[in-house]
Amino acid sequence: MAPAVRGGRAAARSAAEAADGGRKPRPSAKKREQEILDAAAMIFHQKGYADASVQEVADAVGILKGSLYYYIESKEDLLFRMLVEVHEGARDIVADIEAIDAPPLEKLSLYIRRHVEYNTHNLSKIAIYYHDFELLSSARRKQIVKQRSLYEQFVVGLLREAQQAKEIDRELDPTLVANAVFGTANWIYTWYQPGGRETPEHLGKLYAELLIKGVMGAKSPTG
Repeated sequence: MAPAVRGGRAAARSAAEAADGGRKPRPSAKKREQEILDAAAMIFHQKGYADASVQEVADAVGILKGSLYYYIESKEDLLFRMLVEVHEGARDIVADIEAIDAPPLEKLSLYIRRHVEYNTHNLSKIAIYYHDFELLSSARRKQIVKQRSLYEQFVVGLLREAQQAKEIDRELDPTLVANAVFGTANWIYTWYQPGGRETPEHLGKLYAELLIKGVMGAKSPTG
């Protein structure tokens, strides 16, 4: 889901077409937009959002800077749309798990596996999310935070269902446990190296097993 098109986009489109000799954009606009977002993710990850430039993104894609403004209005658009894309992928995982008819802890295990795999397959965008999220404008930060609450509520809901099914200790705080789940699974972007011995699928299974066994064996501390 891309942000709504704003009034300045038409002017940017005209300028882009003029810069490219009056040619109209390619029919595969969606493909080009994805190429731009992927290139921006690589550059933002390498240089940091604050130090990266729109010119560098245009160069990486192989188009003129003016043509880039057919697709975006500012560098912040790139960051925001990148984070929206991350949330769309994460939301799809939630939808898939919700559709499964299984006990709550089994669904939670599947969710953790998919979440870890998604993070390891999208390292640059995940890293940008955690490093540069605060650089968004206030209104856009609020939109991202609102979307993020969906996944937290989903995991908390599964944990509460597991408590009702007597799969885990009823005294555990589901919110604290959910924070531990996300803290463990999300931090993987800081150390995982693609192409190494451990595949995303192996890490997904390992993390799911460790976290689920930990939750099943945990008791709420007293005193």
